[in-house]
Amino acid sequence: MVGSGGREHALALRLLASESVGEVVVTPGNAGMRMAPQRFAPKVLRSVAGNPVEVAVHEAVDLVVIGPEVPLCAGLADELAARGLTVFGPTRAAAQLEGSKAFMKDFAVRHGIRTARHEVVRASGELEQAVQRFGEAPVVKADGLCAGKGVVVAESASEALDAARGMLSGEAFGDAGKTLVLEERVEGAELSLHALSDGERFVLLPAAQDHKRLLDGDRGPNTGGMGTHAPAPLATPELVERARREIFEPALRGMAAEGNPFRGALFAGLMVTPARELVLLEFNVRFGDPETQVMLATIDGDLGDALDGAARGALDPAALAPAARHAVCIVLAAHGYPEKPRTGDAISGLDAAEALEDVSVLHAGTAVSGDAIVTAGGRVLGVRASAPTLTDARERAYAAVGRIQFDGVQFRRDIAARAFGEILS
Repeated sequence: MVGSGGREHALALRLLASESVGEVVVTPGNAGMRMAPQRFAPKVLRSVAGNPVEVAVHEAVDLVVIGPEVPLCAGLADELAARGLTVFGPTRAAAQLEGSKAFMKDFAVRHGIRTARHEVVRASGELEQAVQRFGEAPVVKADGLCAGKGVVVAESASEALDAARGMLSGEAFGDAGKTLVLEERVEGAELSLHALSDGERFVLLPAAQDHKRLLDGDRGPNTGGMGTHAPAPLATPELVERARREIFEPALRGMAAEGNPFRGALFAGLMVTPARELVLLEFNVRFGDPETQVMLATIDGDLGDALDGAARGALDPAALAPAARHAVCIVLAAHGYPEKPRTGDAISGLDAAEALEDVSVLHAGTAVSGDAIVTAGGRVLGVRASAPTLTDARERAYAAVGRIQFDGVQFRRDIAARAFGEILS
């Protein structure tokens, strides 16, 4: 497995729980992936530093799972396949669905997938008139990869213009923002749906609901995600079936028709409007983070077999099935996140948190310093709990959060609140 975040930690543990898997090697890994928990003995979990291609060849692995978007968009799957390795993850050409928002929007239009009206802007001279053509302030999106931070939901035209100028100048996100997408704002509730695909067949995983804003009540700056829960009550069977027909089937059919069949995890960020219409906000070409943390706790089946089947073009859509469980994940972020996260703060209480029933502490931005585990990134930990009911899962997750401490810790206290009809304030 390639990666070092909470998504990869969650995937590593879920793969170790698969009968088909005996060992998971993660590169580069993090402080939480140094060894397998005792419950998986004698299975092995190891972190190995080095070039991913060379590590995979040296370890003679049966399957490579690529976690993050950056190596996928850079063509790592192509490099691994050229060395004769079986890879779960799309080619560089297929990864354009995430690597370029302009490509994704044009692709959606070509294949009849409903998405918000948009304009692509590549020069500052085009900007002011483009913004004026929207009735309300548009959402501003950097075209390239920005670690989940390249989106500004502007409240005014002047705010949209300021954000867009910062992107086009390269000041905000470097080359990733020198092309941008202006998009009509769509109101509603966000929903995350994932499909595992072998290029032709696919299976949908339980829907998750992410919380992108830093602060309670959906206030503050956008982040990579402050917490999730699954299955999302918003995703009724009828809505999921519509997403299958309206989003995933045309997308996967379209990728194949254009010569870039998609093998991997296709993640659709959707907006469910007040009229229950589905609008595609974005495609990601890998498992979402922190959505993965809760999705993997709400499925039954052998994940190793499913990913291997997808990688080989032989996915069995019945390999995975929804479980009778709910899961909640609370992200603990570092002081100063998302603008300037502080690192090096010692973390305590990890063992006490994991001592609670059905709780896992999934490391994201952590490192080892002497005898201590310390913060080493913006989103530091994901504290996940599962239970037969959402109420119990949420209570367990927050009880576990209460046992973990580090200076400047930030977390939201209203994850999954909407599912209970609570007022966010």
